[in-house]
Amino acid sequence: MNEPVLELKGIEKGYKLGKPGEVRVLRGVDLSLARGEVVALVAPSGAGKSTLLHIAGLLDTPNSGEVRISGEEMSRLSDRRRTAVRRSEVGFIYQFHHLLPEFSAAENVILPQLANGVGQTAAAARAADLLARVGIADRAEHRPAALSGGEQQRVAFCRALANQPRLLLADEPTGNLDPETSERVFATLMDVVRETGLSALVATHNLELAARMDRVVRLEPGRIIPAT
Repeated sequence: MNEPVLELKGIEKGYKLGKPGEVRVLRGVDLSLARGEVVALVAPSGAGKSTLLHIAGLLDTPNSGEVRISGEEMSRLSDRRRTAVRRSEVGFIYQFHHLLPEFSAAENVILPQLANGVGQTAAAARAADLLARVGIADRAEHRPAALSGGEQQRVAFCRALANQPRLLLADEPTGNLDPETSERVFATLMDVVRETGLSALVATHNLELAARMDRVVRLEPGRIIPAT
């Protein structure tokens, strides 16, 4: 049996807020994603979903527990190696696209590749391919301010896929879009994820979209509860 792409074991996370004691955000979270599996993460506000995604994506560290990506336990790695894994193995999409406003759509997809050691020619070719795949090749030279909300989010999606990660983490990727645009962006996301065989953990409040993924898990304050 293949190793899960993502495996969280006993994840605990709390924060000190200037008072005695600690606010516990995650309480022994266990979660795994198989290769090619798309899992919806449904949670009320304040339940810890963003913290969970940040820990899964190596942007934050748990107080205790294990994070394994492709079978490798991340806490044993140096900061430099963790950064390398994050760049090459993990892609992120957020509710707000966070594109660099001074760069074109294509340049926003090229830059992460350059940071990962890819040459300019290869990076530009991959950016062009990804933008064409999501239907906005004709917008490649436009800066974010000249793009619609749905187009901006599709550029952000391409940026997340630029370094050919194995794991995609999405935090309310359609939450800032109107229903029609949300549906179009979600359909594009699912098509490309299926085509590339990515594993994806998608946090969403949209139960209709969640039901169209392979599995739904619910994060009740601090704990994972399997839903379907």
